[in-house]
Amino acid sequence: MALVVAIDAGTTGVRSMAVDETGTEVAYAYRPFPQHYPGPGLVEHDPNDIWMATVTTLGELCANLQALDDGQMPAIAAIGITNQRETVVAWDRRSGEPLARALVWQDVRTADRCEALEAAGHLPHVRRLTGLVLSPYFSGTKAEWLLGDGGVEANANLAIGTVDSWLIWKLSGGAAFTTDATNASRTLLYDITAGSWSAEMCDLLSVPPEALAEIRPSVGRFCQTADTTALGPGIAVSGVAGDQQAALFGQCCHDVGMAKNTYGTGSFVLMNVGDTCPEPIDGLLTTVAWDLGAGPTFALEGSIFATGAAVGWITGILDGPDDAADAEVLARSVPDSAGVVVVPAFAGLGSPWWDPNARGAIMGLTFASTSAHIARATIESMALQTRDVVEAMSTGAGRGIAELRIDGGAAINNLLCSIQADQLGVPVSRPVVTETTAMGAAMLAGLAQGVWSSPAEAASVWQLDRRFEPSGDQTSAAALHALWRQALERTLRWPAGESSRSIAAEQAPEPD
Repeated sequence: MALVVAIDAGTTGVRSMAVDETGTEVAYAYRPFPQHYPGPGLVEHDPNDIWMATVTTLGELCANLQALDDGQMPAIAAIGITNQRETVVAWDRRSGEPLARALVWQDVRTADRCEALEAAGHLPHVRRLTGLVLSPYFSGTKAEWLLGDGGVEANANLAIGTVDSWLIWKLSGGAAFTTDATNASRTLLYDITAGSWSAEMCDLLSVPPEALAEIRPSVGRFCQTADTTALGPGIAVSGVAGDQQAALFGQCCHDVGMAKNTYGTGSFVLMNVGDTCPEPIDGLLTTVAWDLGAGPTFALEGSIFATGAAVGWITGILDGPDDAADAEVLARSVPDSAGVVVVPAFAGLGSPWWDPNARGAIMGLTFASTSAHIARATIESMALQTRDVVEAMSTGAGRGIAELRIDGGAAINNLLCSIQADQLGVPVSRPVVTETTAMGAAMLAGLAQGVWSSPAEAASVWQLDRRFEPSGDQTSAAALHALWRQALERTLRWPAGESSRSIAAEQAPEPD
């Protein structure tokens, strides 16, 4: 039996999963790691925490596999890595130690820098060159901040990379400093048509190209493991993709026009648009979906910053639900949200608005409003944000979607799935394995090592769990969406003048 191990290094924890050639999850382990919030809008990770969570989950995974096979460790054919994408790690190649905390994709400390670049007229060219927008979401301005205000020194031993390159470095014992095209395409430093680091963008953001990782296709030999984890040495790391691109591949969206949405901390809608890089589309991103070795496949992406995170926030402040499952039960106790709207712009708004100054709000409250209405409105916000992205995507691509494949932690929420189908007016399909980020990484690695002979054979392991059809009541769906848009407009461009910034600074907690 050929097993592939996938390491899914997410925003709040690391999951290691072993799958066989049928796509069946054989064993898994998960370990959260700390989040650091040194001030308003600032989100950091300790890179060593990410690595130790990886080491721990791989140890638990091996123990679980041995327990299934009378104490024998089965052969591992390959390792795939998928990761939170725009988070930036800086480390010393001699010591292998981080030089600062990692700046997480949610961190907005470079919002002013992005606004200044846009005011200077750089946005149109940046869009054409990178497929992205000038947003603190992406890695480039974070790397620039680390090299300036962050105190990281640019020298011959500096490595600046995304989380995948950090894990490859650690897994290989410092022998490999590589990344793949999907992660590179999220940095603002990558020329999406040339398929290489952009000297022009590196110069604009003062990031030395020699500090960046070697870019490779998503399928192929990135490194062999050293004896740094319980897996032992000599195993090929042969598949790498950013989490959302891995999910698109794991959902087997191999044909042009197929689309998926991952409901995680945020939500990310991707549509396969083929092997020709499209012109920039307002409100959306262009990204590399994957490169199987014969050149890139591209995707349009809509990035939503807070969906699962919004549910987590709500469960933290409401008197009743202890977790997301309880929130669904509470939301189902009322037939609708009774005019309550939650706009979860806790870290600004992503696609199609791209407003880092937007702020979260609960609107439409009356004396009759209850915690159940707020819980339901929060779940509705996940589907409504997705509708906004899909509509922008369909308009820009000149084609609608026939179905939306969904995954991620919140995909088990049947209420959310039903609302989503009503809002889109198309079926929503949930697979048996909803951890499709890890599955996609496993598929990419397995393709490189011959576990699956082709993408089509890998796609044959995808299995449908449930298909949610639209209810047909488009009048109610349209009314809810119209109310949502009214509320959302009121959260955009929230004032961020000196007074509010100074108040935020005074109220910021001490660095942890």
